[in-house]
Amino acid sequence: MANDLRDAALASKAWPYEEARKLLARYPEGAPAKGHVLFETGYGPSGLPHIGTFNEVLRTTMVRHAYAELSDVPTRLIAFSDDMDGLRKVPDNVPNQAMLAEHLGKPLTRIPDPFGKFESFAHHNNAMLREFLDRFGFQYEFISSTEYYSSGRFDDALRNVLRHYDAIMAVMLPTLRQERQATYSPVLPVDPKTGVVLQVPVEVVDADTGTIRYTAPDGDVITASALGGAAKLQWKVDWAMRWVALGVDYEMSGKDLIDSVIQSSKICRVLGAKPPEGFNYEMFLDEHGEKISKSKGNGLSLEQWLTYGPPESLAYFAYREPKRAKQLHIGVIPRAIDDYWKSVADYPAQGLPQKLGNPVHHIHNGDVPAEPLPISFGLLLNLVGVIGNADQDVVRDYLQAYRPGTQHPALDALIGHALAYHRDYVAPTLQRRAPTAEEAVALRDLDTRLAALDAAQDLAAAAQNDVYEVGKTYYGQERLREWFKALYETLLGSEQGPRMGSFIALYGLSNSRALIADALDRVA
Repeated sequence: MANDLRDAALASKAWPYEEARKLLARYPEGAPAKGHVLFETGYGPSGLPHIGTFNEVLRTTMVRHAYAELSDVPTRLIAFSDDMDGLRKVPDNVPNQAMLAEHLGKPLTRIPDPFGKFESFAHHNNAMLREFLDRFGFQYEFISSTEYYSSGRFDDALRNVLRHYDAIMAVMLPTLRQERQATYSPVLPVDPKTGVVLQVPVEVVDADTGTIRYTAPDGDVITASALGGAAKLQWKVDWAMRWVALGVDYEMSGKDLIDSVIQSSKICRVLGAKPPEGFNYEMFLDEHGEKISKSKGNGLSLEQWLTYGPPESLAYFAYREPKRAKQLHIGVIPRAIDDYWKSVADYPAQGLPQKLGNPVHHIHNGDVPAEPLPISFGLLLNLVGVIGNADQDVVRDYLQAYRPGTQHPALDALIGHALAYHRDYVAPTLQRRAPTAEEAVALRDLDTRLAALDAAQDLAAAAQNDVYEVGKTYYGQERLREWFKALYETLLGSEQGPRMGSFIALYGLSNSRALIADALDRVA
């Protein structure tokens, strides 16, 4: 079975395998000299972890798992925090902003925690990152930029940068505006007086000892070591240095960093190493097709998604077509939930190649839940919508009447998500309109047919057949869509809805007939 899996994975067109095969080509002889393949994700701790952080770590983890199915070479995943970066602006979503403003320009690890819980702002946000990653069960190793600079672990790599200073400048200067060229330096010294990360021209005095010279803002000419945390590197140079120093083999990034990848890869080669494999994923768009921006506040937070849908549904959304721009807003959550559970239901009967192309294989690393969901999330939402002031117990009672003995480990959480989604986004928009005269005639016929049904039979199939026959009688085959739309708008108060037979079986014959009666009462 293991050989069959590996053979199928080698041929699979699923994107995690396509990415993993880049690593097979990178090391055709097997394990590299360091004995493992290293994956990296980066994190800027000037803000709190967000949905983009989740997506990048998740997708990288999927590639890591895919590689493990293709190769016996050990792997590691590091989550690298750029916590020695200078704070460029005060985030909008943190307290004590006036205090933070006094520390602009300083490394994040040397700025007090505005929340008052940790020794620095970076320590707070790093703790949030680790708690965030642990919450979703990611397997990773955490690395702090400040720790690696200050402890000297990056010293040899810094000396290497200083030795190739002119070649790195030759890569970077053509990419900068003229005024920026005059002040640019790959090395950013930390001002010994103010603690601010300086953006000033730097002269390399002695690369082997790590000695540099620069003019401080107060006019003093300072000759000092760049080692041991006394300086850090400019972003694109820092990224390349890190790839070299740590031996990074794979790192993905957003489309907005394509230019950074190009320049950092050139610098990586200047430093004598091969850039890591990876790809650039597309950015998310809002419901209007505009790029999501934290400053605009037009995005969807991780907390919002997890209020209305389980983590697996977000993982499913993240897996699908990572190189295509996708709209990310509240409205996509119900579809993502149902698509996820449909893929779970499809998985057992699929052949091995199809399983490897199924998103749930990658979401669960092959250990896919065995039990399909007994009801769709969309149907749950419609049920909650017609019940009105529902709670968990009321919804469960309807489910037990619909399918006695219904149990599923995910069901209680999904009911909670359905109640929250309906409360916040569906209920405010529901408006059951009055039927037209034509619709009223068809609804009366449907009510008569439903009254003749036996609740003990396969109610969903029988009710669906009656819905269909009434539609053909009054609308004809070519206008059935108008009939279904009329049912949704007059009975459920929305333009779209579930398979009506299943809904009638779930809500109950008498309750469903009461909905029809209520609609007919609204006829002028």
